[in-house]
Order: sequence, then C-alpha cells, then structure tokens
Amino acid sequence: MDLLKIDWQLWKNYQYVLAFRFAIQEINKDPQLLPNLTLGFQLYNSVTSGHFTLRSTLHWLTGKHHLIPNYTCQTQGKAVAIIAGTTSAFSAEIGTMLELYKTPQITYGPFDPMLSERAKFPSLYQMATSDSSLACGMLSLLLHFGWIWVAIFVSNDLKGEQFLQDISAEMGEIPGLKHFVKTVDPSHYPEDFFLSQLWLHALHCLPPGSHCGTVGVCPPNASFEFFPGHIDMLTISDSSYFIYNAVYAVAHALHKMLSEQIEKGSPGDAAQPRILPWQLHPLLRNIQFTNSAGEDVSFHETRHRMKHYDIHNIVNFPAGFRMLIKIGEFSSENAHDQGLILNEEMIEWPVAFKETPQSLCSQRCGPGFRKMPQEGRPVCCYTCVVCPGRDISNHSDAEQCIPCADHEYPNLERNHCLPKLVTFLGFEESLGIALACMALCFSVLTAAVLWVFVRHRDTPIVKANNRTLSYILLITLLLCFLCSLLFIGRPNTATCLLQQIAFGLVFTVAVSTVLAKTITVILAFKVTKPGKKMRQFLVSGASKFIIPICFLIQLALCSIWLGTSPPFLDIDVHSEPGHIILVCNKGSVTAFYCVLGYLGSLALASFTVAFLARNLPDTFNEAKFLTFSMLVFCSVWVTFLPVYHSTKGKVMVAVEIFSILASSAGLLGCIFVPKCYVILIKPDKNSVKALKNQRSSNTHISSI
Repeated sequence: MDLLKIDWQLWKNYQYVLAFRFAIQEINKDPQLLPNLTLGFQLYNSVTSGHFTLRSTLHWLTGKHHLIPNYTCQTQGKAVAIIAGTTSAFSAEIGTMLELYKTPQITYGPFDPMLSERAKFPSLYQMATSDSSLACGMLSLLLHFGWIWVAIFVSNDLKGEQFLQDISAEMGEIPGLKHFVKTVDPSHYPEDFFLSQLWLHALHCLPPGSHCGTVGVCPPNASFEFFPGHIDMLTISDSSYFIYNAVYAVAHALHKMLSEQIEKGSPGDAAQPRILPWQLHPLLRNIQFTNSAGEDVSFHETRHRMKHYDIHNIVNFPAGFRMLIKIGEFSSENAHDQGLILNEEMIEWPVAFKETPQSLCSQRCGPGFRKMPQEGRPVCCYTCVVCPGRDISNHSDAEQCIPCADHEYPNLERNHCLPKLVTFLGFEESLGIALACMALCFSVLTAAVLWVFVRHRDTPIVKANNRTLSYILLITLLLCFLCSLLFIGRPNTATCLLQQIAFGLVFTVAVSTVLAKTITVILAFKVTKPGKKMRQFLVSGASKFIIPICFLIQLALCSIWLGTSPPFLDIDVHSEPGHIILVCNKGSVTAFYCVLGYLGSLALASFTVAFLARNLPDTFNEAKFLTFSMLVFCSVWVTFLPVYHSTKGKVMVAVEIFSILASSAGLLGCIFVPKCYVILIKPDKNSVKALKNQRSSNTHISSI
C-alpha cells in the first residue's frame, strides 16, 4: 500500500510537465512575445541519485549519448537555460556543473536560503520566495473553527520542512491552465511516454489512435478531470505555478535580448540569432513582468511576495470519486480579522460529524478564567483557573487576566469591570448616624454638667480644685465631642485640615487642664502644712500657665505639620470592593505621630502626678478621679494605635471617632459625674457645715 501511494505521488508530479507544455504553447502562440522565434524544449527525468543526476546533466550539455565535457554534437540550436529543481539538492548538484558554462538555472521548488547565496550559486534563480503569510492564513482558519489540537501532515522533503518552520508556500490560479489539463490526452503528445503511462495507470485505457491493441480505448470524454481523487491533476500546485512563471521569465529575457540586438543592428542570421546562455544573466536578474494571473514576477530580492491562498475541501462522490472544491480564500494584504473568507455551507465534513468538529486538548476557558499550562504536556493542554483579586478576562482562552482600573471593580463572574461607587462615612448610614448621635448626646451631657457647675458655682465642691479649670475642661470636652463630627460626612480639603489640627489642639487643652488641676491639688495640700512657703504659687495661679505653655508647644508642632506636608483629600480604592472611599490622608505620618506622641506624653505626665496625689487628705480631693480619668484616656489611645493600623476605609475613620468619644467620655465621667452626684443627689455634703465637720474629722485623725 505504501509503495502504491508513493507511485501515485510521483505520477502526480506529471502536472509539472503539463504546466511546462502549457507555458511553451502559450508563448509560441503569442504574436507579441518572441514573434520571430519558436521556443523548443527537452524533458529529462530526475531521480534521487547523484550519479544519474550528473549523467542527465552531461547528456543535456553535450547532446546524444556522448558524455564528454566541452564537446557537443547537437545540430540544432543549443538550449540557453534549464528549468529544474523539485528539490534543492537536485538544483545544488547540477548547479555546480552548470556554473562552468554560466548556464542559467531557474528552480521551481520550494525556497531554500542556501540556493539564494549569490557567491555560491550566481547563475541560479529561485521562482519561490520566502513567505510566512500562509502561516497567518492557517492560523486564521484554525481560529475560525476554534481548533487548537491539530495534526499537520507535510511531505517528507525540504518543502515539508520549510512548511513546518513557517507554514509557508505560495499557491495560486493560472488562467487557461486548468482547461488545458482537462483537454490534454496522450494523443496530443504521442512522443510522451510518461503521459501514456499515467493515463493507463489511472483510467486503464488509452485514447483512440494510441496504437496499443492490448488495452481498451477510452471514451471520448476521458480526461484528467475524471482521475481518482488521490491523484488530483486539476488543483494547480505551487511548483506548477513556478514552472509556468519560469518559462515566461526565460521567454521575456530572450525577447528583451533579441529586441536589443535588433535595435543595435547586430549582424547574424535574423531567423537563427546566436544566443549564448551567459548572455541571459543580466536580463534575468532585472526581469520584471506581470503574468496572465495578474501577479508580478521578478527575481529581485525585494520582490513582492504572493499573499493570496485558496482553501479547498475534499468532497466525496459516489463510487469513491473525490474532488477538491474551493470553499474560501485568505489574503494577507487585508487586515488580520478580514483576511479569511470562508463559505461554511460548502464544507463537507466526514460522515461521523454532525456539526463542525471540535479539536481541543482541553475544554475552553470561558470568560472570567485564564489558561494555566500543564507541566510536561503540549502548550495547547491547560487547566482553567479563575482570575484572582481585581482581575478579569473578557474573552475565552485568555492567556492572562487583566486588572480593572482603580475606579472599577470586577463583577462576580470576573468577566467585566464595573464602575465603583464613591462613598464615605456619611450621616445617612447606620454607622455614621450612631457615631453622630453619640457625639451629640455626650455634647448635651457635657453642656448640662457645665450648666450644673455654673449654677452651683459657689458651693464648696465646685470651688475646690479651681472652678475656672473645671469650666475650661468642660468647655474643652464639649469641643472634643463636637470635633468628632468633622470626621463624618463627605470630606473636603477644609475638613481634612481641621480634623487632625482641631483634634490635636483641643485634646492638648483638655489634658493640660487635667495636669493643671492635679498640680493645683498638690499645691493646695502643700499650703495647708505649717512651715511651707507655697502660698504664693497657689495665690498667683501658677498652675494656669501650664495650659497656654502646653497649647503653644502643640500649636508649633501643628504649624510645622501644615507647613511641610498637610493633610489632604484622598481616595481608597482597595478597602471595599465596588467602592471608592473618600478619605483624608494625613500627609506627613511623622508629623501626625509627633502630635499624637506629644499628647500621649502630657497624658502620661498627668496620670503620674495624679497617681502620686491620690491619697492626699484634703476635702473634695479629686486626685483619685483625675487618676482614673487619665488611666481611661491612656488605655483608649494605646488600644487605638494597633486597631487603627489594622483597619482601612470607613472603619478606620470610625475607629478614630470612637477613640475620641471614648477618651472624652472617660474624662467627663471620671472627673465630673461624682461631683454632679454630690451636687444633685447629696446636697447636704456640699455645704459649709459639712466642710467644717469634714475638716475637724481630718484634724482629729491627724492628731491621733
């Protein structure tokens, strides 16, 4: 079976002879091309044998059977060029000998870069060109049907190797050649032994007049058109096309040379002009013409490459007859997505397929997934993995997922990017409402405590520990509660600047006031002891200078912050999927922690002083309350730092608001709630008589 296939393949090469005959016949009938000259030819068979190849070449050069170099016994005109080259090896073998005589060799085989080396083969011309546009056509066809797991069969020769490298070969349609092939038969060329053999092998008959009585006579309509499908002679191959162009190239070169001789008035027999093979070289190198198919033909290195290919489908007919039918075409001159034209209704798939066959090593990866290669398997075998994070894929078989823009987020299917909604911690959402209500409630409570202290300003418990400092602290706490509202609502440049600056300055006043009240308690105790000279410090109100000094230091830090890298409006696109969160960027992180650190150092100092003065035996001593208040304050802000850094977006803002409210409420509750309890619930303890009784009791205890 294999030998039979090889035999039929060799017989199919006879199409090259038909194309050669057709070109010679067409040129000789052309009154414009070589009008006074008739082209002749000699056909030689080539086999894969170096010895036979050289023998045939010497036979062609010398004529007859005298294989003597530099000697010829030909009586007719000598051939001026050779058209050969089913393989590049054949052309290379005879090229060395032909170069001795400067005989042009025009090859019609596949393009071989080795044969294009002018230094090695100066007399050789290749009709084929190096072209990779067919690869685009093949790729377009595979993509059209979605085939990624395919097998490509090529011939076991240089042409097949070249096709595997870049899947390139030129094809195309010679007007009149198909009609010529349909009508030719052995009776037209009785001297052609191979044509008769081909006819006999294919149809098992010979045309009338073949003078062979051992076989039957073919019907009148017998032609190559009815040959078996496995030896299709009507589909013109690229080599046949190149042979056709090669013959025309020689004819045009001869025509130009004869025209130049006539113009110059060269002597010699006009009917039999003397033409030497080496004279064709300058003409062949510069030859350029348009063949009957409308294609430009030349041997220039910058010549245009063929960019048009036909797509054929094998159609089965009854009785085993098959035919190639054109179903589409590909042109590389068009855009990549417009180069393929295919009529799928004309395609005949094998009987086993009810629809367009699938050729996949792995199932397609739909949108939202990407291909991940499988180790040790071909590149067309892969697994599908979902696009991670903020990435999407909006088409099938995506190699890589693409990230959504910062203002977009992927949908649940991860095949489309959706615009993000702009959001912030607003008054209309539940978290914002809750925090705002807490801030307002504490503000009202602080205002109520202030009203109570003002109304009972002359009572001993209000006068104790400097009521002016109590008023300052209550007003400051009221501002602390209200400043938390700056963190709620749509942020802008102004609110971003006020948030951190107001927080830092107001809390500095509050903590420094607590420090001043603690120092006042200590000074008051020192004054009551005999022999102490501390009364001038208490009378002069030295503790009141603590507040402006601490405030000015914090004001300087805030000024440096605003002057170097102030807070600004920013967006957070990563914390919440589907949302762009408007936030206030703190600008200089170093400045922010300097402000917070200074506030913490004041709180720590206040806690230390209050802790040392907690057990002083004085009436209405609030050192214990101050100690607890600063303990709560420090605990809140120590807890704030890790929680603040572990959150993002609106939650981070909410954590800062809650810390402000909690620390302020701690100061309000620990310092002023016990005093309000005495003022409102136990007024009997808030009198001069109760104060005298308490002092005498303290004196009695001291004497004991």
